[in-house]
Amino acid sequence: MSTDDFPTDRPAVVTCGLPYANGDLHIGHLRGYIGADAFTRALRTIGQQAAYVSGSDMHGTPVAVNAEQEGVDPEEFALRWHEQYEETFPQFNVDFDNYGHTHDETNTAITQEIVRTLDEKGHVYEKEIQVAYDPDADQYLPDRYVVGTCPYCGEAARGDECDEGCQRHLEPGEVEEPTSTITGNPAEYRERSHKFFEVSAFEEYLTEFLDGLEGTSNARNQPRQWIEDGLQDWCITRDMDWGIDYPGTGGEDLVLYVWVDAPIEYISSTKQYAERVGTDEYDWEEVWTENGDIVHFIGRDIIQHHTIFWPAMLEGAGYTAPRAVAATGFITINGKGLSTSRNRAIWAREYLEEGFHPDLLRYYLTTTGGLQQDVDFSWDAFQEKVNGELVGTVGNFWYRSLLFAYRNYEGTPEAEVSADVESRINGAIEEVHEAVNDYSLRGIGQAATRLAQFGNEYIQRNEPWKLTDDDPEKAAQVIRDCVQIAKAVAVLLEPIAPEKAQALWEQLSEDGQIADAYLEDALEAPPRTFEEPGELFEKVEDDRVDELNTKLEERVAAAATDEADAGADEETESDDTDDEESGDMTDTDDLEALADDRISFDDFQDLDIRVGRIETAEGIDGADDLARLEVDIGFETRQVVAGIKQLHNLEELPGETCILLANMEPAELFGVESNGMILAAGEEADLLTTHGDAAVGEKVQ
Repeated sequence: MSTDDFPTDRPAVVTCGLPYANGDLHIGHLRGYIGADAFTRALRTIGQQAAYVSGSDMHGTPVAVNAEQEGVDPEEFALRWHEQYEETFPQFNVDFDNYGHTHDETNTAITQEIVRTLDEKGHVYEKEIQVAYDPDADQYLPDRYVVGTCPYCGEAARGDECDEGCQRHLEPGEVEEPTSTITGNPAEYRERSHKFFEVSAFEEYLTEFLDGLEGTSNARNQPRQWIEDGLQDWCITRDMDWGIDYPGTGGEDLVLYVWVDAPIEYISSTKQYAERVGTDEYDWEEVWTENGDIVHFIGRDIIQHHTIFWPAMLEGAGYTAPRAVAATGFITINGKGLSTSRNRAIWAREYLEEGFHPDLLRYYLTTTGGLQQDVDFSWDAFQEKVNGELVGTVGNFWYRSLLFAYRNYEGTPEAEVSADVESRINGAIEEVHEAVNDYSLRGIGQAATRLAQFGNEYIQRNEPWKLTDDDPEKAAQVIRDCVQIAKAVAVLLEPIAPEKAQALWEQLSEDGQIADAYLEDALEAPPRTFEEPGELFEKVEDDRVDELNTKLEERVAAAATDEADAGADEETESDDTDDEESGDMTDTDDLEALADDRISFDDFQDLDIRVGRIETAEGIDGADDLARLEVDIGFETRQVVAGIKQLHNLEELPGETCILLANMEPAELFGVESNGMILAAGEEADLLTTHGDAAVGEKVQ
């Protein structure tokens, strides 16, 4: 696992959690696939060799259940969705170097080879366990053939995961009050022999792995609790026909659990790409068995699989561990949880049918919030971002600069780029380098937008239209700078909005594809002449937003009526069309309700909220969740107790800016006095901070 900054002299591979071949794609899925695509493109702009691979997850009980309901073979059912995904992803400019699926020959062979290796090295053993059984159907019930209650949090659970509560992975036999989805009758537990992967033997390795893991902090910090609680060995076989056969003795009537073969598709898809282009161009074995740079983009609900099970499998079988795991937050719709069964979703095909350009959605999903934060989608917010940033900032600068250049100089004026502008472009290039190494898609996109904003301010400040007669040399210099900035913005924006960036590239009469350009090409001189430019972005009008909001409201209302007519119980809803891997928020439903009681402005004024800087952070002995912080608030340093021990890497917190409620009454927790309250959002305790450079001690008002 590499620790050098990108670009490195080793090949990289970027992957994204496999879409489960079980239903339509929506923007919750697209956030991850678009994000990984943008990151791969950004890697290439800084000179990193990188492949982007994924594939459809064909196995598992949801596919088998839904295929059975349709009366078709599971392979036929899953291939239908796989082919639809192959058609849909390019429509959003998601450009996989290879897109395979888990049921093909390559993945079957590599999966069985890895499992055999784990078995031969003594990492697999056989054990009698309790498995749910439906006596009426006379069959065992793997995974989503059984529903019940999570033993850890008491919420609704489906087979191998807690859906409604803690989202924890569940082993066979753990679901309480099991019920068969086949007959609807209570299930019973019976003893059955299954194969287990000895994850517990890798505790020390996994601790070291997490210490060096890059990506998002939630992917590093959440798994530490599972290690501290004691790693449980992992049942890797299931009682069903659909899947990859267990490759060894004692498992002749078993198939491998879907989470064994699903991540192995990352390796298989990389190999298929290398075989297609030739190992001289891309060596998959160098990536996966030597020291390549492996980056996984996933949904945060599958962190456990990618930071515990997967690296343990790789280590046990002699493969390379991931360099980074970047876990995205969920998508909400108008402040409520995305729900496919309630039709509260923006579907991929729906977005395209409404006539919107894919790059608009790419820009929204990658630059709204940080990667691990939840992102709310609404048509109003979409309109505001498109009109304000793409139309008002980027598009406005592109069009006015190039149009003035065309009308007055027939293209790029014959002048040198000024030192100030060259320096500003170099600064933007450095911002992209830093954002790539911080795994910040937002930072990549904002580097381009901020440069366009600088360009708008530059042309407005210098007013070249007033200089063409009085100081033509100065006017030519200003427009020469603006054309260079426009080209630089296109190069920087390509990872986020590749099609629109290519359109500008062509308007500048540049040769070839902008996707082949490097960041340094942003400072190469544009062609001397180019044709009259056109506007690249269109405003989203108010009446269009009203129409889209009405459609969504009517659709959700109709789904609710259908659900009520069917007698559905919202508290125990099960939606088997949800994606098991991509990590979108499905059927967790609404955010916490707003408080009915309002406070007065005077009451708010009584709150003394200050900007602080965390100086030290350490866990409190005997407390699972509590940490002791020392926070500088300008006038003094406060000791504060916060419930963030399991959610943040405490070693990384010193130096971070935070927001502190300073006039909170002191309290004693586990023998430690807390003299204030750190403000954080959501169950992941996303620490609130400031957007700009507010001074420590400054009051929030």
